[in-house]
Amino acid sequence: MTDAQETAAETALRTTGGAPPDDVEPAPIPLLEPREGIPPVVADDAALAEVIAAFASGTGPVAVDAERASGYRYGQRAYLVQLRREGAGSALIDPVGCPDLSGLGEVLAGTEWILHAATQDLPCLREIGMIPTRLFDTELAGRLAGFPRVGLGAMVESVLGYALEKGHSAVDWSTRPLPEPWLRYAALDVELLVDLRDALEKELDRQGKLEWAHQEFDAIASAPPAPPRKDPWRRTSGMHKVRRRRQMAVVRELWNARDAVAQRRDVSPGKVLSDAAIVEASLAVPANVQALTALPGFGHRMGRRQLEQWQAAVDRAKALPDADLPQPGQPLNGPPPPRSWADKDPAAAARLSAARAAVSALAEELNMPQENLITPDTVRRVCWEPPAEIGEDAVAEALASYGARRWQIEQVAPLLVEALAAQA
Repeated sequence: MTDAQETAAETALRTTGGAPPDDVEPAPIPLLEPREGIPPVVADDAALAEVIAAFASGTGPVAVDAERASGYRYGQRAYLVQLRREGAGSALIDPVGCPDLSGLGEVLAGTEWILHAATQDLPCLREIGMIPTRLFDTELAGRLAGFPRVGLGAMVESVLGYALEKGHSAVDWSTRPLPEPWLRYAALDVELLVDLRDALEKELDRQGKLEWAHQEFDAIASAPPAPPRKDPWRRTSGMHKVRRRRQMAVVRELWNARDAVAQRRDVSPGKVLSDAAIVEASLAVPANVQALTALPGFGHRMGRRQLEQWQAAVDRAKALPDADLPQPGQPLNGPPPPRSWADKDPAAAARLSAARAAVSALAEELNMPQENLITPDTVRRVCWEPPAEIGEDAVAEALASYGARRWQIEQVAPLLVEALAAQA
């Protein structure tokens, strides 16, 4: 970071979320430019070997980002990986041409990786062999430091005083060749990540939150891959309208049929058949293709073969015996929804109300979102089934069992003990 950038960063960090004082006319924000131009896209083994060698000999942390084709392709695979490191410069890698980046991951294994919203990119990076052992998440750091806007563009602007180009975040990154404006946008995403990391580290240290951030980053880096979601069809948008079990079976059959087509064609499921169309078919349970065609989402643009495919899914649901129909709700893994607590367990409802108030007040005092201080689900679980003996050790043990980090336990356990004891 240059002296000018460092001064700008320190000034921004000491104001509310980087906003200038009211009596100061804000200076024009310069548009960020790539320092070495747009690097060529690496799409073969020879070019990848050169990048691996360059980044292996680089120094300091490495900035990492990935672009997916959400809404266009099936799944969440990476279609471009961007990196930057001192001594190595920037690199843009095409995972279609270079599907195995484990060699790059290995040379960076002991290095701190800087990502923005790490949990979004880590699954697709893991698929191509890039798994960090240490990381710094600039979005999470911004949350802990109390920034009201934590998108990358907002953070770079408020902390470092530069504007990032906008407009390409939601494009189809599976497009080949990638247009130069998209590559420029992608390269800029890692251009100042190291500088942003350094400024946020100073600010977290100033606020006494740096160790908290390290614990959060360690938890992300060591977390296992998320297990497959159970009954993903239940997350169909508009599912709340579907009440009867036979109708739910229609949703399930159509969802599974759509998923198979989307996977085979490598397109987003929503481009095959919309959630709204699935719900309409489930509510109507059409008797035949002609009735299906009359429903929203199954219009004249859809071919006969497609219509027959969807009607076959509906017919399978209609033919199921009652015993094989899905149950109305998923089995609860944890406490019921809080809105039902007052009727089911008034004492638990009182505990939750007291705990929420205490956590909210502390989060405001610490200038961070409540969910980063402690997850709402953890608070609910402790309040629904509190330890047999209300004490700080017992509550701390309960919090740890739900995945709370040490700093969270130290901050929250005394509050929960007081809330639980007051309502005992």
